[in-house]
Amino acid sequence: MSEAVSLSFPDGSVRSYDAGATGRDVAESISKSLAKKAVAIAIDGTVRDLADPVSEGKIEIITRSDPRALELIRHDTAHVMAEAVQELWPGTQVTIGPVIENGFYYDFAKNEPFTPEDLPKIEKRMKEIIQRNKPFTKEVWSRDKAKEVFGSRGEAYKVELVDAIPEDQDVKIYYQGDWFDLCRGPHMASTGQIGNAFKLMKVAGAYWRGDSNNPMLTRIYGTAWAEQEELDNYLHVLAEAEKRDHRRLGREMDLFHFQEEGPGVVFWHGKGWRMFQTLVSYMRRRLEGDYEEVNAPQVLDKSLWETSGHWGWYRDNMFKVTVAGDDTDDDRVFALKPMNCPGHVQIFKHGLKSYRELPIRLAEFGNVHRYEPSGALHGLMRVRGFTQDDAHIFCTEEQMAEECLKINDLILSVYEDFGFKEIVVKLSTRPDKRVGSDDLWDRAESVMMDVLKTIEEQSEGRIKTGIMPGEGAFYGPKFEYTLKDAIGREWQCGTTQVDFNLPERFGAFYIDHNSEKRQPVMIHRAICGSMERFLGILIENFAGHMPLWVSPQQIVVATITSEADAYGQEVADALRDAGLNVETDFRNEKINYKVREHSVTKVPVIIVCGRKEAEERTVNIRRLGSQAQTSLSLDEAIAALVDEATPPDLKRKADSRKAKK
Repeated sequence: MSEAVSLSFPDGSVRSYDAGATGRDVAESISKSLAKKAVAIAIDGTVRDLADPVSEGKIEIITRSDPRALELIRHDTAHVMAEAVQELWPGTQVTIGPVIENGFYYDFAKNEPFTPEDLPKIEKRMKEIIQRNKPFTKEVWSRDKAKEVFGSRGEAYKVELVDAIPEDQDVKIYYQGDWFDLCRGPHMASTGQIGNAFKLMKVAGAYWRGDSNNPMLTRIYGTAWAEQEELDNYLHVLAEAEKRDHRRLGREMDLFHFQEEGPGVVFWHGKGWRMFQTLVSYMRRRLEGDYEEVNAPQVLDKSLWETSGHWGWYRDNMFKVTVAGDDTDDDRVFALKPMNCPGHVQIFKHGLKSYRELPIRLAEFGNVHRYEPSGALHGLMRVRGFTQDDAHIFCTEEQMAEECLKINDLILSVYEDFGFKEIVVKLSTRPDKRVGSDDLWDRAESVMMDVLKTIEEQSEGRIKTGIMPGEGAFYGPKFEYTLKDAIGREWQCGTTQVDFNLPERFGAFYIDHNSEKRQPVMIHRAICGSMERFLGILIENFAGHMPLWVSPQQIVVATITSEADAYGQEVADALRDAGLNVETDFRNEKINYKVREHSVTKVPVIIVCGRKEAEERTVNIRRLGSQAQTSLSLDEAIAALVDEATPPDLKRKADSRKAKK
């Protein structure tokens, strides 16, 4: 008699099944409809084929609507794409095809690389294969058989992959009808369960195993979703993201550019630098009264970075230079700073500090450099030289929670000023590789867990919170602040990181109330993170339609006829006197041409002046992205535009002063 297998279910019930019973058998024992919907099973959280024999443990029947099924859908779609390619172009070699974020890809070896024009043809054949609804079946082969079969088919890359499989792992072959491939699995029950909510996105070159010494393959990227609506939403976001691409908008708005002689560093144009400085000025005002702004050196001897630990952890990402002296013994190695924190510790250490002075908050808009791989560079979002809105708070352990909450309030307030309402705060806990004792980590994580609960409670559900186990910095736990933009994309920007390590490494201390030396807690804080990246996020969030207070070019005064030029100049002068950034356009061109031209460069407000406006001393206001026109007196227009161009923090100050009177 076969031994029974005991399975527990999510509802707490326990059932026994004969040894050898499959996931499909279990699903059918519950209901025929469930078996029809089932695409896989999970035993103790590990997803497996529906046709696999079950083993003792907790079982879950995975249907197509289960979030875990999405990876299976994408994996299966990749296999169907590979089959379609080999049906259409016999002799093409299939190499590797993993699931990636939002989709999948497969690399192919083909004499003539694929082109974008090939994608519709492949998609059509994929739909035919899915319509066939062939079952996915698994076989385990010996290594010799696998190498012989793939070798006889001219699949040299597959033979190499078989050799790379560890000896203790099975060589699994998955069939879908007659077509088969080497694969770890798992897969759904049949190709028909994939559905048609997929799209092939692009072709690209890729070296075999990512090594430039190896042959170049053709990579086809695709995306796949459980439902057509999800695919449509994804494609809509991609289209919106393309329209909002800050690199394109940066060119159109004449903000900045990049060039090969300075890879990964920004060439700011006048308008872009004006916008950058507007952002910095705003942040400076938000720090007034709480932080002392400092500036640490750009280049420091490597010994400082060795002491801080960065040389050991991040040396490969640092820009280094060796300076040769007259004597070889004078040779020294320096590094451009990749971060501001060691410099701030030196400033804290300069002079004796008392517990009465704590917390000490040092802020710097520090220019830092990090060597990012050339393939990772992406406009303002990923650069090699950038400005951090960095700050470090030196406090007692007892002050740590209060400081973290103050930082939280500041971060949320800044994001709200820029219109970001959906914020997620996550606590990243200790990683495997870290410095400091477990006792220090226990204390720090305990305090930050309490702070996280307070953040959630105080926000009354507006702020979502979470935990990211093992994602903390090597020197301490941290909060990560993620904001959601206008098209639903998430951007991680702000951080609050607790650090017991750096003060200890540098011997930083303060004198406590017992006249004894005590090591301070150091809290690293950033709000925008990289100012360049945050500006890129703002440009994409607003699609270049910047709020008037942020816009580098706020107003253009354009005239309809030369007879109105004198009045147009008077309007421009009055607006400038009120503190607004104004340009004039008195060219002998039609007004619609002028409006279109300035709309391309994303000027928020165009003030049109003609003979009528000059006679009545009014202005005609046209807004970017709107066909509507508003006529106001000059004084009314100035008052309204000044109010709109006033940064939100200054408005709050003005309102506060009024309330006190």
